[in-house]
Formats: sequence, structure tokens, C-alpha cells
Amino acid sequence: MEILAQNKKAYFNFEILEEFETGISLLGQEVKSIKEWGVNLSGTFVIFRKNPKKFLPEAFWIGANIPAWQPENAPGYYPQRERKILLKKSEIKYLLGKLSQKNLFLVPLKLYLKKGRIKMLLGLGKRKKLIDKKEKIKQKEIKREIERELKRI
Repeated sequence: MEILAQNKKAYFNFEILEEFETGISLLGQEVKSIKEWGVNLSGTFVIFRKNPKKFLPEAFWIGANIPAWQPENAPGYYPQRERKILLKKSEIKYLLGKLSQKNLFLVPLKLYLKKGRIKMLLGLGKRKKLIDKKEKIKQKEIKREIERELKRI
């Protein structure tokens, strides 16, 4: 499993409760571009939109800027377009239930290759409060100081 991109800020800003592996509907040049240069996952999110032709809403990945592989050969390509997330019906129903109950968000955590296909790891989580973030930073600093002191001994 080759990791193409990670969202480290998501683990800092959100408390991840569950993770889901999903596929993404990408164009060929987007796949090449992601494999070559990667993509920035921070600031991206997943939303559900109702489709009038289907019973269940569909999930879309918003905010990702994937540049064209060969810009001169891609007229009319929009790098920040919405990309469809491929989920099973049961997963969509489960996620819709969870998102409607509590103040939860779907956040992209990782983009990786699995058997030649690009997969996305989505995290279902809730925002951390500022106090929790400060506490986490404080705990890291204490841990570093302890390790430094142990190395001196």
C-alpha cells in the first residue's frame, strides 16, 4: 500500500471515531497527476448531495485541487471540480444516519494505492475544542522533555 497523500491536520483538528475505505471517480489525467505530484488533503471535505434520479444522496469530495497532467492537452479542465465518492448503499445510509444525529463531519484522512487503484480513507469525526488541542500540545512537550532527560542520563 503506497500512501500518496495524508491529512495530518485532520487528526489534530478532529477526534476520529470511525474510518471508511472508499473509491473515487477520477479522470485518467487526475490519476497520473496524483501519482506524480500528490494532492493536498487539508481543507478538503466530503458532503452528500441529493440526486433527483436516485433514491439515496451521493457523496462528493470538495476542495481538492488536482492540476492537469498535461495542461496544454486539457482545454476546459477544471482542477477544483467535485469528485464523486464511491460508497455502498449500506455505508451511505449508515453515514447519513450518523451525520444527522450528531455534530459529525466526514474528513479525508489518506489517499493511497491499493491493487493499482486510488482509494481514500475517510474519517467520521467531531471537531476538537481549543482546550483539547492545547492539552495535546502540552502533553507532547512534556513527553519530549522526559525523553531528553533520559538521553542525558
